[in-house]
Amino acid sequence: MTQSLHPAAKQGFSTAAERYQQVRPSYPEALTPWLQQQLTLTQDAQLLDLGAGTGKFLPHLKQLSQNILAVDPVPEMLAQLKLAHPDITTLEAMSDAMPLEDASIDAVFCAQSFHWFAHLDSLKEIHRVLKNQGYLVLVWNQRDITVDWVKTLADFILPMEGDTPRYHSGKWREVFQEQYLFKPVAETTLQHFHSGTVEQVVSKRLLSTSFIAAQPEKEQQLLKQQFEQIVEKYTGKQPQDHIDFPYVTYVYVFQKI
Repeated sequence: MTQSLHPAAKQGFSTAAERYQQVRPSYPEALTPWLQQQLTLTQDAQLLDLGAGTGKFLPHLKQLSQNILAVDPVPEMLAQLKLAHPDITTLEAMSDAMPLEDASIDAVFCAQSFHWFAHLDSLKEIHRVLKNQGYLVLVWNQRDITVDWVKTLADFILPMEGDTPRYHSGKWREVFQEQYLFKPVAETTLQHFHSGTVEQVVSKRLLSTSFIAAQPEKEQQLLKQQFEQIVEKYTGKQPQDHIDFPYVTYVYVFQKI
């Protein structure tokens, strides 16, 4: 049975696709050489960016291979991806029902996305499309809550999450228990910063969060003011002042059994 798209993803990402593309952070430069070292991929390997969104992870994939397919269920996100990366082939599809041939993909990458479809049906579908000993790579950018103002923002946002799937809940790990489709082979954490104005990389970035982007515009603008007040309280910085937003990137590599 094909899974349905979570309401927060369906509404939040469709209405805020352009903002998502503009304000979301990229990934650390050190990630690409680490992936090159861990994955035995040829330069013509067929890569799948699953839950590709607006294509934020594509610059890293392009350094691994030129054969890339981007899959996402939200057409507005794919429209933004095509604007930024017109050379990439896109496909609107769900993670558990991809119209792809068996064993046709060398590696599947889920950047900032796997928590949305961390269920066995999707894992079986990923296993089906992967070649023998193909890779499943999971990547997440997470706010570095060891920094006081970042932790305060995270605590402020937490009650709004509801049942929205999130990396930090750890529930995505459950699908890998008692399954014989994939084995873990490597993992790492990397630190980096998203630099820009407070408004751009903090308040507007937080507004692109699915369950916040799904709220009415009036509520979003109130939250924006509250985000900026928290930053000012801890750092003294105004919305147009420059700031470095700290992130920790978590990377997990699995291999098809």
